[in-house]
Amino acid sequence: MQRLTIARGINISAGRTASRLILSPPVSTLPARMASRDTAARRLAATAQHIRPYSALASTATSFPQTHEQIAQPQDTPWFVDNEFKASKADKWIDLHDPATNNLVTRVPQSTDAELRAAVDSAQKAFPAWRNTSVLARQQIMFKFVGLVRENWDRLAASITLEQGKTFADAKGDVLRGLQVAEAACGAPELLKGEVLEVAKDMETRSYREPLGVTAAICPFNFPAMIPLWCIPIATVTGNTLVLKPSERDPGAAMILAELAQKAGFPSGVINIIHGAHRTVDFLLDAPEIKAISFVGGNKAGEYIFSRGSANGKRVQANLGAKNHAAVLPDCNKNHFLNAVTGAAFGAAGQRCMALSTLVMVGETKEWLPELAERAKALHVNGGFEEGADLGPVISPESEQRIKSLISSAEEEGATILLDGRNFKPEKYPNGNWVGPTIIANVKPHMKCYTEEIFGPVLVCLNVETLDDAIEMINSNEYGNGTAIFTKSGSTAETFRRNIEAGQIGINVPIPVPLPMFSFTGNKKSIAGGGANTFYGRPGINFYTQQKTVTAMWSSADAISQKADVAMPTHS
Repeated sequence: MQRLTIARGINISAGRTASRLILSPPVSTLPARMASRDTAARRLAATAQHIRPYSALASTATSFPQTHEQIAQPQDTPWFVDNEFKASKADKWIDLHDPATNNLVTRVPQSTDAELRAAVDSAQKAFPAWRNTSVLARQQIMFKFVGLVRENWDRLAASITLEQGKTFADAKGDVLRGLQVAEAACGAPELLKGEVLEVAKDMETRSYREPLGVTAAICPFNFPAMIPLWCIPIATVTGNTLVLKPSERDPGAAMILAELAQKAGFPSGVINIIHGAHRTVDFLLDAPEIKAISFVGGNKAGEYIFSRGSANGKRVQANLGAKNHAAVLPDCNKNHFLNAVTGAAFGAAGQRCMALSTLVMVGETKEWLPELAERAKALHVNGGFEEGADLGPVISPESEQRIKSLISSAEEEGATILLDGRNFKPEKYPNGNWVGPTIIANVKPHMKCYTEEIFGPVLVCLNVETLDDAIEMINSNEYGNGTAIFTKSGSTAETFRRNIEAGQIGINVPIPVPLPMFSFTGNKKSIAGGGANTFYGRPGINFYTQQKTVTAMWSSADAISQKADVAMPTHS
């Protein structure tokens, strides 16, 4: 059995324990809605054998991959245009490997120029009719789409586990958080209602929300279902058409969603899917037909997308990097803190923009870190299809090496590696991209492990003496996606809430991502250019629509008036 080492010679088995921790986002509404890992495993075992040769589209709601075994004949990923899946004529392909084994899963095309143009042309052609489809008719299609996503929930999750590496339970959470946005989009008739006001005698002003036209979405690897499900429902229910580029690292879930959209009754051209890397992104940024772009990913790419897209006159919303802090106060519920942070820091192998990656230990709480290390040590790291796995591999060998180099840099700069996951490898999957849970203590703000986003199962811990020190440290960081505080004091929590500079704040909640009736709300360098990042909720509706106001006068005197009034009106 693999073993990890806690500093000062403490050793604890890294294998399974009887009290495994659930690592799905610890929002209070989620656990009741998600099956337990054991239930998920039984459901997987009851399905048909995994698909050979593999294709996300060859799977079904009841038959989908369930192992990490090598695929005998991997199939190429198609693209989607005019409501049809088509084989790409690309001459450049991107190999996609199972992160647990690095076995080939599929090849993803770099879409040709003709394919990119065809997708935009299809969306442009479909827009007039879709725009003129009533919101109630669009709502009915969305109801069907939601039902199909629920029916294919396990299938979508299995695709994520195979291509991205998440545990099956965590992949189901990925689908759920997107599904909730699709469910909320069914309320579009309420969200799209305009306003009217009689502004003068016989005169009224009305406001309308109208679609923009062709929109685009550039999606990240870490949430292969959730981010497409942020974009597809809100963009289309408001009357826009959409060209979506899933991550070239794991497009399978997006392809399944395209199939389900087709079955739900979306007309031809309303949703199109293209593939590729930089060239595809540049095409979307430059295509004049595209009016708005949504992006989730890293800062370098996001700032480029925001600048180039904005320069071309497009609306751009871009969620970028993060360094999410939690301030830990001595009066907090210690056991709750230990469990919550263990899940929030290491769930999804830390590959979440809202992962709680940084602790600010106030006063004596720094003495709790060895106990936190013990709980992290007990997490079961394994292939995502394995029963009881708490977290899986990171996405690629390059990510693995980058994460390990940042851990090493902390050691070189004088921090303490309290729990070291650099040498971890499960016996069954020695060729995967593995980093075990890692805790770095005594970190200083100048250290590289603090200034850079690690995006792996690594928790960095800094020490301060007071709440004011914690607030100052957190606000000094350039990122502002989310933050949390652990305390039993209402006044302390309120002081933190008023003074902290972050978009999403959790009070005894480690990952405070709001549900779809609100919106995702980052801050500072976690959003590009200070622009909008309003993917869902009413702000999401506003992003995907253009407001129009109409002021009309229907004079009651017109029928009998014989003389024009040339003076400016003086009455109200």
